[in-house]
Amino acid sequence: MQGDLHRLSAVDAADAIRAGRLSSEALVEACLDRIAATDAVIKAWAHLDPELAMVQAREMDRIRKSGKATGALHGVPVGLKDIIDTRFMPTERGTPVYASRIPDADATIVNRLREAGAVIMGKTKTTELAFVHPTDTTNPHDPVRSPGGSSSGSAAAVAAHHVPLAIGSQTGGSVIRPAAYCGIYGLKPTRGMISRYGVLQTSQSFDQMGSFGRSLEDAALLADVISSYDPRDPASFARPRPDMQAGTRAPAPVEPDFAFFDFPFHDRLSPDAREGLEAVLEALGPRVERLPVSGTLAGLIEVHITIHEFEFCQHLAQMIDSHWDQLSTSLQPIITRGRTITRDQYEDALAVKASAEEFFTKHFNDFDAIIAPSATGEAPLLAGGTGDPVFCRIASLAGLPALTLPLLVGENNLPVGVQLIGGIEEDDRLCRTAAWMQRTLAETL
Repeated sequence: MQGDLHRLSAVDAADAIRAGRLSSEALVEACLDRIAATDAVIKAWAHLDPELAMVQAREMDRIRKSGKATGALHGVPVGLKDIIDTRFMPTERGTPVYASRIPDADATIVNRLREAGAVIMGKTKTTELAFVHPTDTTNPHDPVRSPGGSSSGSAAAVAAHHVPLAIGSQTGGSVIRPAAYCGIYGLKPTRGMISRYGVLQTSQSFDQMGSFGRSLEDAALLADVISSYDPRDPASFARPRPDMQAGTRAPAPVEPDFAFFDFPFHDRLSPDAREGLEAVLEALGPRVERLPVSGTLAGLIEVHITIHEFEFCQHLAQMIDSHWDQLSTSLQPIITRGRTITRDQYEDALAVKASAEEFFTKHFNDFDAIIAPSATGEAPLLAGGTGDPVFCRIASLAGLPALTLPLLVGENNLPVGVQLIGGIEEDDRLCRTAAWMQRTLAETL
């Protein structure tokens, strides 16, 4: 094959490798060359082992040539957020507290990737403990801007063509927001679809895994590969899972119906983001119903914050007490505030969360998806942190599948994403709706 191999989509690369038109070794080498040429500025990688990556690639080529079974991601390079345990490389969780930490076992999703034939390139940078304190990763579209967080390196690595795919996690907005800032696709499936076993726990209620790709189908393929039942994760469910990649390819049986909630915090949108979102809503016309927002629904943002901060402090209590001086001054005030939340306040918030889940279960009887901003606008300057997750918190609280589409461009010619949120365990329907919306808007915008 000719051309820039590092620009291949995951779907095309996997097809070419299985057909023998492309070797995994050539693809991985092209990606490593791209990383060597650009990562001094982008700084997406916490750990990269080129030699190990090439060993994996050659083994995938050997398996294919021997006539043995090949996997859905056979020979395709993938990056892992550095909170995902790997027994063959460090998992340092974005903090000096865990410097040089090498786990004893792989996370479940790492085993799923191995089964699919993926080449695990390395670990991408995360904000400190997957929370607020930023990494030194820069946005591939503008090095003075943030790639978002907490899955900073995963989003940046995919956007910079270092790898076609990467895995991140979302507790508040850590898949959707970085993908939007970096101009790629981010997909956070239904809570419980993907095992969290072997991943840093910051919130048992909200932690979810997600995928990054440069196409909707790529992101869906990766999410399908890493989705599985795992009894070691209490959120995991033992039921068949929707086929997300098939959803991206399926025609919509009827034109989808969308809801748009007029939340009071829409005043946080930048003028260009608001203008772009209004253009999307106008283009979809009668397919969108604008809905008023009750105080209870708007108040879910604070409910999410309460549960997240309480659980973060509980799950990591021993580490926090033992290594307080090694934690950033960005994180310390949040921990101090989180420790003032009482057990009663936490349990009251959990009750509201349960009511929200019931509300959204009924909501999707009438709508295929909710349209929402992915972020407040373009990526902020590095000095401004990793951005505001407000538009992602409710989907994270209710465990709803969500994805971001790189549909808009802001006033500085930087990407602005549009978010779609779907019904529980209707991830294939969400992907089908997203594909329909992309095609429709391509004809009208």
